[in-house]
Parts: sequence; C-alpha cells; structure tokens
Amino acid sequence: RMSTGHILLLGLLAGGTIFLGLPMGRLHNVGQGLKVFFSATATGILLFLFWDVLLEVIEPVEEALNDRHWGEFSWLSALGLGGFALGLLSLVYYDSWMKTRRRKSFLGPGAASAVELERSHFTGLTPARWLALFIATGIGLHNFSEGLAIGQAAALDKFSLAYVLVIGFGLHNATEGFGIVAPLTGDAEPPSWRFLGLMGVIGGFPTFFGTLVGQAWTSTAVSVAFLALAAGSILYVVMELLNVCRLFSSKTVTAWGILLGVTLGFATDFVLVAAGV
Repeated sequence: RMSTGHILLLGLLAGGTIFLGLPMGRLHNVGQGLKVFFSATATGILLFLFWDVLLEVIEPVEEALNDRHWGEFSWLSALGLGGFALGLLSLVYYDSWMKTRRRKSFLGPGAASAVELERSHFTGLTPARWLALFIATGIGLHNFSEGLAIGQAAALDKFSLAYVLVIGFGLHNATEGFGIVAPLTGDAEPPSWRFLGLMGVIGGFPTFFGTLVGQAWTSTAVSVAFLALAAGSILYVVMELLNVCRLFSSKTVTAWGILLGVTLGFATDFVLVAAGV
C-alpha cells in the first residue's frame, strides 16, 4: 500500500507544475503559434485522461449490472451521473458568473471610469488582474476534483491510474499557467512575482488538498463519485481549450498538438503498465 506521505507528494507534484507557466505573464514576445500548440497538446492529454477516468467510473457500474445487483447499480449510476454533472456544470455556471464580473470590471467612460479607477486603487488590482484571479479560482475548482481522483486511486491501490493521473494532470497544469496570465499581457506593468505566486497557490494548491481528502476513503461509491467529478471538470476544460484554439484559427497546429497530447497519454499509460506499476 502507498503511504500517505507518498500520496500527498503525488498531489503536490501534480498541482505544483502550474507554476511553470506563470512566468510567461512577465513576457510579451511569446509566439502565438507556440501558445496554441501548448494548449492543443494539453487538450490531447486531457482527452486521454477523460477516456481513462470514465473507464474507471463505468467499470464498477457494469460489474453491478452484470451481477444483477440492481440497488448497487442504481446507486452507482446516480453517483456517476451526479458527480459528472456537478464537475461540468459547476464550472459552466462559474464561467458565466466570471464573465458577468468581467463586464462590470470594464466600465464605460466618464464618471463610470472613475469608479473603475477607484476600485482598482482600493484593491490594488487592475481589471486584467481581477480576471486572472477569477481564472485561477476556476482552475482551482477543477484541480480540487483532480486531486480527489488522485487520492482515491492511490487509496484503492490503483497505482497505475494514480501515476497516469499525476503525470497527465501535471503536464496539463503546466499549461494552465498560460491561461491564468493571458489577460495580463495587455497590462503596461508586468505582474509581480508575488502576484504570480499567489495565482499559482490559488490554482494549484487545491490539487494537493483534494488528494488529501480523496485518500481518506476507500469505497467504491466514493471512488465513482470523485472520478466522475474529475471527468466532468476535465470535459469543461477541454471545451474551453478547444475554444481558445478555434479563436486563433490554427487548425493544423491544433490537430498536431492534440495528436501529440493523446499519444503522450497512451504512451505514459503503456510505459506504466509495462513497468508493472
């Protein structure tokens, strides 16, 4: 059995990679094509993870169905559907709320702009930094469910799944830093290292906290609920990343990035299986 310290280290590694992309917020000469390729690669990795996590959700449900355990089948099905819906729709509604706040942050000219300046002076944050904060919070919400999935997989001694999740989520989190700092590229003054560090903690620490919570239980029902929650959040992020790639109209770069990401996902899984993890 994997020790608690080992499990928590996995969660820390998976969430900590978000700091790798944050320094890009202080640069203004990064090529658009490179950003799109990184986003597309992350999308491919997440598509593999979405498939891998859903398999783990469906397996116990199908077992209950094959064994004609109708009560267990109904209960696990409801947990899976509910967790998936919560993971997906909670971020959808958060995104709607965030966009409303963004529209309120960018007020009109005249007296309205004075209110905007007053609020920025009071909080010390420009509208772009507010948006970065909202994005980091949203990323933290789905990273928490990813941590739940890591902790639950490790607690159930599903080491191969746990390592695949850590590597996949870690690679993806490294690209999430780009999403957080993207609004900051238009600011005249680059963000401070302290601000970037705070964004990393808000976006990445929930992975560690989710791992801590997820490893505390070892039940099939909890596993189905946590993994379904992660699957729903993964699907939402895939949708958002595809929208970003579509915005830049780089279909060729996007296709190659997605292909690379999916290949990396399967290659990682095959290596772990061959190693007997």
